[in-house]
Parts: sequence; structure tokens; C-alpha cells
Amino acid sequence: MKKKILQICHGYSPPFGDVARQWARLFDGRECELTTVFLTGKKDDFVANNVGGEVIFFEYSSKDLRGLKRKQVQRIRALHLQNNYDFCVAHRYKSIFVALAISGLKVVGVNHAYGVYDRWLRRVLVMRKKSQLILVGVSNAIRDDIRKALPSFPTEQIQTVYNRINVEAISAAQIDRSSAREFLGVSSDSYVFGTVGRLHPDKDYKTLLSGFARVSEDIPNACLVIIGQGALESQLKSQAETLNISDKVHFLGFVKDAYRYFKAFDSFVLSSDHEPFGMVLLEAMVAGLPIAYSNCGGSPEVVGSLGISFEVNNPEKLSEALLRLYSNQHGVEYDQLNQRVSNYFSDEAVCDVFWGMPALKILLFEG
Repeated sequence: MKKKILQICHGYSPPFGDVARQWARLFDGRECELTTVFLTGKKDDFVANNVGGEVIFFEYSSKDLRGLKRKQVQRIRALHLQNNYDFCVAHRYKSIFVALAISGLKVVGVNHAYGVYDRWLRRVLVMRKKSQLILVGVSNAIRDDIRKALPSFPTEQIQTVYNRINVEAISAAQIDRSSAREFLGVSSDSYVFGTVGRLHPDKDYKTLLSGFARVSEDIPNACLVIIGQGALESQLKSQAETLNISDKVHFLGFVKDAYRYFKAFDSFVLSSDHEPFGMVLLEAMVAGLPIAYSNCGGSPEVVGSLGISFEVNNPEKLSEALLRLYSNQHGVEYDQLNQRVSNYFSDEAVCDVFWGMPALKILLFEG
């Protein structure tokens, strides 16, 4: 008999539309029927086709998900009564809350951020529901953060299931260096340090700009390309002007499917001081880019020994990493990067990890 699986997602804004796709692939070819529910967001055929299986859009607003979420619970309960799901995968806390409100529904709660269980009411809820719940972090860093917040929750029921990437699809979509540079408006003869992410304090672009300023005169043909938008844009541009590097720093704003243009970069830099995982690192690795990354959160788990790490919030150490990238002192080959992604962060690799979790087997057959 086929297993019936329910997946609940808060919404499908990036990267969570692809997160839903990632988890849907875990059930391919395993005698499973998957239903995915997006609590927020209008019906979107592209999202539905990308995820696959039955996809339902509740079309609530984020405001509707405040409080006890009674309407959402009622609708999920009705689905469960109709289909009798074997278990539910719920992404982010509000989805986990809704799923745990359904009597008898076994839940794999996927956590994508730090501090989810810092609130005592959340800790109380998951402790009360621990017999029907596995908590998953998207990196060991997130897993350990959950374990620290919930010391009395069974350790074996708090595990890691990495984010992943469709290696073949991403590789096929990434365009060549010349075309990518033309699209982004980057000079063909520049050495390009690239980074991608919202302009948010967690990304610590302040340190990145300071570190780049330290080496800009030593590398006269170098530029820094930042793809992303956010509230810090004017502040960061002002900092670049103060550092006298505004002519070498290109703020490109939002670029749809930015991973397609990664080959415009000569190397990739991630300066975050708060990084749960780092999907952009996987996309950079598929593009074969040398990488420098701040030594925090999930980044070291993603890159491993194939990148140059530097101390968080340290412009001097970051600048040293930039010089090493520029002088080709990373010693990493394209095949090594792709092999690591395939071995640890492909749909196939993570599928084996997920279904091999002892806690999942206990939940399904004994919970």
C-alpha cells in the first residue's frame, strides 16, 4: 500500500518554493502519494508543476497566520480525516504548529533558521508532542541549536537533513562566462569577486566591503559584484563611497535566477555572520568557482575543505582570503567541487540519509 504524505509549507517565496521541490523528490519512486499545501501565496501553476504531486494553495496572507491559526488547522484536519496521512513534513514553525494540532498526525518538523525554540511556549508545545514528532535542522549547526534549546527533547529525534540541489538542472541552466558578464554588465577583463544574498545584517556586507577595500589597490583590475536587494542598500553604498571603492563595487539589485550567471564571477565570497546553511554555496560549487567563506553556521559543512575560510567579522582575515583567491592559492578543481555536491547535497544522497534515519522508522512503525 502506498504511503500518503502531507507536506505543509508556509509559502513559496524563494527559497521555499524549491525547498518544497527538494522534499518532494524524497518520495519519488517509493510508493508514496504526496500532497503539498502552501499556507500563503496565490495559486501558481509553475510552483505546482515544479513540486509535483497534488498541490493545494490555501491562499492566506501572512497576517492570517498570526495567533492560533484555527482556520488553517481546520482545513488540514479535514485533509487528514479524508486521506489518513502516514506522516507530515512541515516547514518552519507555523507549519509545524498547524501540523501538531492534528490529533494522531506524525510530524517531521523542518527548521531552516536559528532560534526557532527560544520562545518558551514553542518549547512547551514540542515537548508535549514529542511522541509524534521528529525535528530536523537543515545543517548540523541548526540541529545543534535546536538541541541546545530543547535539552530534554530526545536527542535522537533531532537530526540533520541537508538542503540540496538539482545538480544537473542547475549546471545546465548556468550560462557561459562571456554571456553572463554581458548580461550583468561586468567588464570582460576584470577579476570579479561575486556574492549573492539579500542586503541584510546577517550577510555582513559591511565586513566584505572593508575587506575588499584593503586589497583593491593591490588588485587594480578587481571588482566586487553584489547581487541582492534589501534595506541596507543605501547604507552599504555610502560605506563604499567612504572607503573610496564605489567605482569597483557593483550593486546589481535583484536578479531573477541569479545562479544562472555565476560563471561571470572568478570566485565567490560569503561573508555572513549568521548562516543556517548557504544554498548559494552549492550553486557556486556547481559553477566550479573557488570559494571563500566566513567560518560560521552551515557554511563549513557545505564547502568542507574545498574552500578558504576566514574569521567572522574580521576584515583583515577576509582580505587575506581574497588575495588567496586572486592568486589562485585555493588548490581546488572543478571536479572536486561537483563531486562534493553530488555526494552530500544531491537529491539522491539526501534521500538515503532521510529514509535511513532510525528515528523516522520508529515514528512510522512504532510512534
